[in-house]
Order: sequence, then C-alpha cells, then structure tokens
Amino acid sequence: MLLVAPFGASIAGCGSDELVFHDVETQTRQFIDWEAAIKLSPGQEAVKKTALEAIPAACCSDNTAYTCCCPCNLSRSIWGLSQHLIAERGWSSEQVQAKVEEWIAFVGPDGFSGKTCYTGGCNRPFHKDGCGGMNPAKVQS
Repeated sequence: MLLVAPFGASIAGCGSDELVFHDVETQTRQFIDWEAAIKLSPGQEAVKKTALEAIPAACCSDNTAYTCCCPCNLSRSIWGLSQHLIAERGWSSEQVQAKVEEWIAFVGPDGFSGKTCYTGGCNRPFHKDGCGGMNPAKVQS
C-alpha cells in the first residue's frame, strides 16, 4: 500500500501497486507537486488524454477532466495523479481512469454539480462542491 511518499519513492514495506486515498489535503498537495514535476512523453500524454477525456470535469462538466476550463487545484491534483500513475507505474488508460474516478469520489463524497466554476465555487473546498482554490500553494480541501 502506497500512502504518501516523496516523488518517486514508496513507503518501506508497502507494495508499489496500490495507491490508497486517506488524506485529502496532504495527497492533493502531493499530486499537485507531481503535476509540476513529472513530464510525460508524447505516448504517455496520449494515455493520459484517453483516460481523462472519458471523465467529465467535476467542476465544469461541459469540459473533460483532461482539459477542464481552468487549472484549478482539483484539476491539478487529477493531472498530477495521472502523470504519476502513467510515468512511474506504467498504468493503462483504463487503470488511470478508474483511479481518477476513485479520487474524485474520495475528495467529493457528496458528488459535484458540474457547475462549480460557473457558480462562484472556485475557492470552496472539494467537499463543498468546490475546486479547492486556484493557487496550488493554498489548497482548500
């Protein structure tokens, strides 16, 4: 089980195939760090695109999770998580899609309206149908 570890590392004694969601704020920050640090090859980017285009953006469902309407903290966390799973673990688009859907459900257990970005929710916490902020240094989890 991988909880939270520095980029490219796993927690000693834990298997490397499982990623367990357990702390919204800590993991959001980790995933945002991965989004900034992990660069994908064109082939890897294609895997990410396939995975995330299949998911409506939680905060603006007229967009996909791949594009979203802006780089909010929710989107950054999704992009970073995806980049890690693809670049560091070699996951397929189907595996990435499933894990991202699991992450979205974890951070927004009551669901998302799909209209957050258009109703002033950019700075609301995820669990209140929000984007978690727009500044990666100030996550509203």
